[in-house]
Amino acid sequence: MPDYTQRPLSFKIKKALRYTRMYGARRTLSIIRGQYNMKRTYATPPAVRASASSEKHVGVIGCGIFGFGVIGYFLEKNHGRVIRGVLDTNLNRAASFYQRYGLDYYTTEPERLLTDPSIDLVYIASNHLSHAEYAIQALENGKAVHIEKPHVVTESQLRRLCAAMVRTGGKVRLGYNRPRSPLGRTIREHLHAQTGPAMMNWAVAGAPLPPDHWYYHPQEGGRVVGNLCHYIDFIFQMAPPERRFPILIQPTKYDRPDENVAVTFVFGDGSMGAITFSTKGEPFEGDKERFSAHRNDCLIALDDFHRLVIENGPKKRVITPFFRDHGHSANMTESYEMVRPGNNPGADVAYIWETGIFMLKTKDALDKGEAVTIERGFDESCLAAS
Repeated sequence: MPDYTQRPLSFKIKKALRYTRMYGARRTLSIIRGQYNMKRTYATPPAVRASASSEKHVGVIGCGIFGFGVIGYFLEKNHGRVIRGVLDTNLNRAASFYQRYGLDYYTTEPERLLTDPSIDLVYIASNHLSHAEYAIQALENGKAVHIEKPHVVTESQLRRLCAAMVRTGGKVRLGYNRPRSPLGRTIREHLHAQTGPAMMNWAVAGAPLPPDHWYYHPQEGGRVVGNLCHYIDFIFQMAPPERRFPILIQPTKYDRPDENVAVTFVFGDGSMGAITFSTKGEPFEGDKERFSAHRNDCLIALDDFHRLVIENGPKKRVITPFFRDHGHSANMTESYEMVRPGNNPGADVAYIWETGIFMLKTKDALDKGEAVTIERGFDESCLAAS
């Protein structure tokens, strides 16, 4: 997300008003706080409280804009003050999170949080390279894990993460929130009710980032892994599950492999998907996302999670929620329920592998400028090199 804290006051006011209309006042305030949290510093870090609450059982790793303004916000809103401890390599951000959400402690030492016996669930929203590493350690310490996108940045990490799931029997869910949104669920329901191959398309206008942004560090995976992964996973989940493989990936790029690109997919049943991702200007309302799909008699058009049109022959349904909902609230809660009574079983290892390899092979195709085919889905041989 671009840094809006340095913009003129008039820009900030217009942005805040627009976001209030889109997301509501409380949600907008959390987004603003997340921006300013990134710059907060302490001459003397706050002292950790002496008392602790037995009700707090969640750990959060990563106190950036997303961890502070999304994970912290929705956990508090939906479940109260359940976060016990927070970890970040930046002491100021960890301390700011600690104060805002009333935690028991904050730390820059991974062992403190990952081995805390009072924590049974960890949300991970640190830098991309570290997601799988923290997740594996959390699983090995008997904790359930929510991993924000992307869950891995290399195939080796994917093998090791899946092997850790199998070895520990631990529960994992991913931060691909759009399919969990009310409109995403409706799209899935209508597409899966039809038969025959589907046609799907995402057109995304993303925010430009400065050249030195950490997303561009080679080890962090670039914007295919950092941004396109959302739309890659969405198309994967909407594709008819019975015959997804083999998947042919065909890339189109100009001067770089992760911005201003197009990529198409052909699934095993003949379904096709396409993603175009542009950073040619800065969308004022944040990323602009438009999805369309056609399967048998069903035509679907989604505009920015603000307006959904579904046509089935002569029947036409238009859904326009008052506030936009990208599925963050539902996704956070479904992960929280992994450790509650009547708990959510988490994602199966096949899904973790298949959506991960789909994302990584898409990156490979764009990096090389060559078509790539994924021949099959998950089986135990996929973990052989772990």
